[in-house]
Amino acid sequence: MENGNKQNSWHWQEPNSAWRGIGIYHITLTVPSREPILGMLIIPENNPAQARIERSKLGNSIVEELLHIPTFYPEIRILQFCLMPDHLHAILYVTRQMEKSIRMVVRGFWQGVKRHGREYTSSILPELNSGTTDEVSRLTNNDKAHPFPVFTEMPFIRPLSRRGQLQAMIRYVQMNPQRLATKRLKPSYFRVQQGVEINGRKYNAVGNVSILMYGCRKTVHVRRVMQEAAKNGNNEPLRNYMNGCIIEARNGAVMVSPFISSPEKEILAILIKEKLPIIYLTNNGFGEYYKPSDGIFDAVATGQLLILNPWSHNDCKKHITREECIMLNNFAEEIAAS
Repeated sequence: MENGNKQNSWHWQEPNSAWRGIGIYHITLTVPSREPILGMLIIPENNPAQARIERSKLGNSIVEELLHIPTFYPEIRILQFCLMPDHLHAILYVTRQMEKSIRMVVRGFWQGVKRHGREYTSSILPELNSGTTDEVSRLTNNDKAHPFPVFTEMPFIRPLSRRGQLQAMIRYVQMNPQRLATKRLKPSYFRVQQGVEINGRKYNAVGNVSILMYGCRKTVHVRRVMQEAAKNGNNEPLRNYMNGCIIEARNGAVMVSPFISSPEKEILAILIKEKLPIIYLTNNGFGEYYKPSDGIFDAVATGQLLILNPWSHNDCKKHITREECIMLNNFAEEIAAS
């Protein structure tokens, strides 16, 4: 598979460009029931770094179907893929204009996958109908099971249109088994905990809740006046503030913030690198299968980070508003003062 090191050589899809043209796409196919029918997670010596997926017969069939795409569409290269127990990730590179759109290509792949799914359910049908397995209760509500399509939902297709996305997505796909292994080995840090009350306000939480028992808390909030001064050539106030935040954390303070602005994100990166305790507020809730993003996943796994959110989950990608920025910074002040 391609490692993506020659990122500057890729032709990037422009926003609103046709789906028939050159582009790089992240494809995700999920088993709607989330049953682990595609493979089994293996964690040698309980070491997440060695985690791998042992594919089932159905999983192997799906991978073979994926690898056949370039046979029918030589314009397409498969840069990376990873089969997980209940889903598949793939990164496809369309190298030149196609007669069909990438959506039609993926639809054809999906139809092939559904065929394998029907064959799978047909193969387990005798066991289901005999009642010798609890699959009956999980896979059908009828007295007698019957074949059904395992993959009822079309794969999700996401164009990667900005520089930097390809490298990040390749790493994300590669690290999927390791992340799943980490979650399995440390379930308490990755389980969503609801109704965590702080100073009279309730939050949903992911991470190390015991961080709330630590003594001193300080906020990270880079004011606009500091950023404006830096833009005008006077970066001393901003630099001093950022350095002061790091020093406070090194001296034992838990830093609390939504980490919205670029300078705040720089502070967050240093805190994570130095393994200092953090309370991180976000503007979207936690879905049923929530998994922290690449940048903060390891910090959650090591117990360094607590993620808090005061709002319910929204399936649509949310762009933070100014009002939400103000509210989250106010909540950070509350938490720091409690």
